[in-house]
Amino acid sequence: MTDPLDGFDINNPELPKSIKKAAFGSGDYPYEDKLDGDDYDTQFYALQKQLVLHQAHMAKAGTRTIIIFEGRDAAGKGGTIKRFLENLNPRYNIIAALPKPNDRERTQWYFQRYVDWLPAAGEMVLFDRSWYNRAGVEPVMGFCTREQTEHFLDEAPEFEKRLTSDGIKVFKLWLSIGREMQLKRFHDRAHDPLKTWKLSPIDLKALELWGDYSEARDRMLDRTDCPHARWTVIRANDKRRLRLNAIRTVLHGLDYEGKDETEIGEIDRKIVLSAEEFLGIEGE
Repeated sequence: MTDPLDGFDINNPELPKSIKKAAFGSGDYPYEDKLDGDDYDTQFYALQKQLVLHQAHMAKAGTRTIIIFEGRDAAGKGGTIKRFLENLNPRYNIIAALPKPNDRERTQWYFQRYVDWLPAAGEMVLFDRSWYNRAGVEPVMGFCTREQTEHFLDEAPEFEKRLTSDGIKVFKLWLSIGREMQLKRFHDRAHDPLKTWKLSPIDLKALELWGDYSEARDRMLDRTDCPHARWTVIRANDKRRLRLNAIRTVLHGLDYEGKDETEIGEIDRKIVLSAEEFLGIEGE
């Protein structure tokens, strides 16, 4: 089987037809076409109303929520977060996108710098990547030792248990895309003057390490999917379906005044999987 990387040149403005054709269906994506735009807008508006209702309840009841967005580069984390927050107050719905640790932070307890970003009463924090860097990009790119990753995989469930025991609601979303889709999105970024800043040397290196990232992902899902903080995997080749189902997953998992299950809608189980379901499919 031909590797889509064969002959692929990110600097060539013409994307190979083989990648264009294979991108949407890559990674066994179950749909052939994107969700209709008008259908998306209708569903999105209903979900936005529910998010606003949750915000009001959150302020009144003093609840605290964390949503972790993980996935390969170009999986759609930033765009999904943006849609979550489109009609919410940024003072109480906060994006945490931490840069690489500085010299002092590298000598701290690994979770220490994330603690400052945990929500206070009436707040929701959305992590655009999180402490799970230690399970994915860091070991794959050689930024930490195997021992450090093993220690993290043992410690993360305990850390999250402390959060949930204190009343913080934790959602962990892994956004999954196919290899050809990642290639296509990297190419689009490279040739869009408004998006070139999104493409880094580490992103390009990741193209060669697809298998290593897959192994790291599977190990992470297996070791850190716990009853108190489950992983949800969302197939993300279609950004519209991704965004709707990410919001639905969170809203269905929250209790708030005015919650309307009908308005939230059903989660699409063709693309939304538990960690156990996803690992079973990937292992076939």
